[in-house]
Formats: sequence, structure tokens, C-alpha cells
Amino acid sequence: MSLRSKFFFALLALGPLTLRAQTLPRIHSMGNRFVNTQGDTVLFRGLSVADPDKIEREGHWNPALFEHVRDMGATLVRLPVHPSAWRARTPQRYLVLLDSAVRWCGRIGLYVDIDWHSIGNLETGLFQDQIYNTSLQETFSFWRTIAQHFTGNSTVAFYELFNEPTTYNGQLGRVSWSTWKKTNEDLIHLVRSFDRQTVPLVAGFDWAYDLTPLHEEPIDAEGIGYVVHPYPFKRGQPWEPRWDEDFGFAAGKYPVIATEIGFEWKEGDPADGAEHYGTRITQYLEQHGISWVAWVYETTWWPGMLKSWDTWELTGCGRFFRGAMHAAGR
Repeated sequence: MSLRSKFFFALLALGPLTLRAQTLPRIHSMGNRFVNTQGDTVLFRGLSVADPDKIEREGHWNPALFEHVRDMGATLVRLPVHPSAWRARTPQRYLVLLDSAVRWCGRIGLYVDIDWHSIGNLETGLFQDQIYNTSLQETFSFWRTIAQHFTGNSTVAFYELFNEPTTYNGQLGRVSWSTWKKTNEDLIHLVRSFDRQTVPLVAGFDWAYDLTPLHEEPIDAEGIGYVVHPYPFKRGQPWEPRWDEDFGFAAGKYPVIATEIGFEWKEGDPADGAEHYGTRITQYLEQHGISWVAWVYETTWWPGMLKSWDTWELTGCGRFFRGAMHAAGR
């Protein structure tokens, strides 16, 4: 038996009861905040890693990865699960990866966001790339499996129900907010039949950027949060008034978390300058009480924060987000 096989069978043998022994204080959604069991406001600052399937296949899936994430200043790590990887590895074997991450993170004080990482129109069944291909049935099945498996484990703070809903400017067909609203409400109902405590996260349209439908039709569910991905190319400058209009207003009433922010850094870029996107978006989110997660702690995905797995050397955007998290956490 190979070492990899022994690793998987050993983790399977541990089972969910051992997994639940390593937990952190429960996170809840209250008003427009995320709070801990004492009712104290928790503003998360975190990092997204690559798909765990990719990381494991490349030989880097181990506790050291999450220790480096924590040392960057993160309090939350996002685990993006691509539907194609979920199917190829099989749910049972993919759960082994997630179990190990949750166990490692619980031991070092990192919360976890499990993200169903698809991009496209779930209603029409059309997606931006083959790796994102899924279906309503598979999406509901995924969340039934995840919620049943991780119920009782408070290290898993968030279930991010769908990464980036988009019609791709009509190329993926039409979908109304009312339809998307009902789909998410049905997903939340399903999740809560197994797990009533982990916080579901709902993304807006335009690749998880536009939350303006909340003015008229918020999700009919308590104890949830909303997702935004405010990349610099989403709107022209000046950014701040557009951010106010598109998602910032929602933070006055609901918990909001930017589960992806990021930028490409080039040599000579004033990445820590007052007018730079990185500075402005992190300051904006902090001032509005919006938790944030930087994309992506990885060597090959854009815009990567790592230059090398061997040395853990950071790129310019990696250095920026390390500094931003440490400064904000003081």
C-alpha cells in the first residue's frame, strides 16, 4: 500500500467523532455582525488557498500550509471545492481532505470557510468553464453531505453556498434574483435540517459583486451572511462611492464578508501606497465592518501570493496582505 493510501485510510478511520473533538468557539450571525459565543464582534481577515484536491496532488497538503496561513495573520482560511474535483476524487475521499484541514486548523486557531467553487448560472446549468460544471441536484447533494458531516464542528464557521453566480453578460442564459433567492433559501433550509449553527453565505450576481437586490428582496432566512468579491476591475474609479452603492450599504444591516479580494502586483508597484487598490479596499472593508479574505495563497493561480512552495517566499500582493492582516489585527 502506498504512503498516500495509508494516509487516507488512517484519516478515514479517525471518523467524525475525533474530528469534532478539535473545535473553536462557535461563530454566529447577529444583526449586521459575526459574533462569538460571548457576543463579541468578530471581523475575520483571512486567505483562500487553492482547491485542496490540487494542493494534495502537488504534494503540499499538510499542516505546514495552514501554519503558514496563520502566520500571515489570518484568522480564517477558505477552502474552494471545485465540482469537477469533488466528482473526480469522489465525495468520500474528498471529505478526507476536508477533515484533515479542519482538524489541523482547529488545533492552531484557524476558522474554516467551505466554498462550493462554481462560476456560472445554476438555473440554466451553464458555467464559465468545465471545472465549474455542476447542477442543482449536485449542489444540493454536496451541501447535504457537507452539513451532515460537519454538524457539531465549530471550526467550520461558514458554508459558502455558491462561489460566483453570473450570466456572463447573457452568455450563460438568464436568471432572476427572485429565482436565485429561492434557490438559496432552499439550500439554507436543507443545510439547517442537518446543521443549524454553521453560517450559510449567499453571493450576489455579477460574479459575487452586486448586492443591490437586497434593497427589495433580501434572503428570507435569519443567521446568514452575504458575500462580495470587489476586485479592482469590477468598477472604475472613484471606487468608494461605487462600493457604497453596490455592496457597502448592505453592511449597515447584514453581516457581509468579502471572500475574495486581490490584485496583480508588478515590480515597482507602490503596493502599500495610500491610493493603491489594496490599501483602499482593505481600509474600506475595515471601516464598514466587513470581514475579508484575500485570493489566493498559491503559486500558479492568479493573482498568487506565493513564489515558491520550497521557500514560502511571497509575491508583492502576498507581502501586502501579510502586512495588512498584521496591522489590522493589532
